[in-house]
Amino acid sequence: MKRSVWLLLGLLSTACGIIGAVLPLVPTTPFLLVAAFAFARSSPRLHTWLMEHRHFGPLVHNWQQNGSIDRKAKYLSVAVMAGMLGLSWFSGVATWILLTQAAVLTVVAAWILTRPDAPRSECRDVAGRKRP
Repeated sequence: MKRSVWLLLGLLSTACGIIGAVLPLVPTTPFLLVAAFAFARSSPRLHTWLMEHRHFGPLVHNWQQNGSIDRKAKYLSVAVMAGMLGLSWFSGVATWILLTQAAVLTVVAAWILTRPDAPRSECRDVAGRKRP
């Protein structure tokens, strides 16, 4: 029963992380970290899949090893947030909503930008192979 709960949490977190890769206000990495934690307790096969995933594996690995975020991921995140704010403004969203969105996105962007950059040598998969 316990293993099933961890598996379900891992699957739901992975789904939310994938959604977060597409939607700018939904985070990706925190959900993937929860998924890695849950899969480690429920499914070695899914844990290995996540840790060796071409796109998600390095995010989880870098965070687990040294609390870092790849520089490219940082800039892409901030650019998408700025783009979504611009899209909201262009769409004619109410001023109070724009200001709230701008405040939240500014805090999130500041947090992301103040995390350490992932060392190039730390971008490795579970088997120790260098990631591009």
